[in-house]
Amino acid sequence: MARHDPNPASHAPSSGNVAMLAARVDLLSQMLTLIRLEGELVFSAELTCPWALRFEPGSAYFFVVLEGELTVLAADGPPVRAVTGDLVMLPRGVGHLLNDGGGSAAAAVSELMKEQFTAERLSVRHGGDGVRTKLIAGAFHFENESMPWAVSSLPAVIHIPKAGGQTARWVEGLAHFMMVEAQEVHPGSSIMISRLIDVLVIRILRTWVQTEKAGDTGWLGALADPRISRALKAIHDEPFRRWSVVELAHVACMSRSSFAERFSALVKEAPLSYQSRWRLTLALGMLRQADSRVSDVARQVGYFSDAAFSRAFKAQFGISPVHARLATPPELQPSHGPSES
Repeated sequence: MARHDPNPASHAPSSGNVAMLAARVDLLSQMLTLIRLEGELVFSAELTCPWALRFEPGSAYFFVVLEGELTVLAADGPPVRAVTGDLVMLPRGVGHLLNDGGGSAAAAVSELMKEQFTAERLSVRHGGDGVRTKLIAGAFHFENESMPWAVSSLPAVIHIPKAGGQTARWVEGLAHFMMVEAQEVHPGSSIMISRLIDVLVIRILRTWVQTEKAGDTGWLGALADPRISRALKAIHDEPFRRWSVVELAHVACMSRSSFAERFSALVKEAPLSYQSRWRLTLALGMLRQADSRVSDVARQVGYFSDAAFSRAFKAQFGISPVHARLATPPELQPSHGPSES
């Protein structure tokens, strides 16, 4: 039986940290529930120098470096080097290059898949006769028709190094199961792969939230800030409350001006504008429910005027609330943001 410390106050700092981390993870869960993650496939890759691979825009990807090293080039950003044990994720689906750090001409990974994938084995071999790099790669996408702003604000490249002790043994376990599924296709493999991708992507995002590098990456980076994450949690816990900036600053234990500046710098949006965007995102889900009424949804999310609700909704999604009740996801054309009621 575990012994209990007779002085509960001695646990206060660690308990507070645990509670704060739990709050951030809970916010991450809320976001991912609405974005909805869909795994596509997992495959292994054995690459020998010189090599380079081109991934066209479309799917998002992650890579587990099992052996060797690689360089990632994406979104006009600086090259990112990853070594054995590292994790790399490219969540935006805008296309990228992987190479050995040299200047080799890149082969299209889609063509290699067509040539080398079989019904029994999902693997790719490419390159010369030099040093070997082995990967587990996974493709996925976010079904983000209602929240493209949430996906577009993610970092172009998320790099989780093994050297920092952040990948630990959970990567080894997931990589093992993924390798099994990639090397030999079994009944139920598609659903197994989708679930494994779910777990890995969520774990990568959760780990990233706890890193110092997450500080300037939109809502995901904001979750890493203890004060701003408290305000975000308040908004998410009571999304239809008529919050003021002063009240949210109080929740964050900051002055009004410092809070507004810090929130906007991290989230890339003013606090009340973010709340308006969030509650309209929730309103879209409500409108998709059977027997929903626009006027009822408008009142529930905090708009006292149907006209104001319709204007804000159309500003965010490109269609009226009435049409959203009948629209299929591709018809939604989200824009830069709503006006505040």
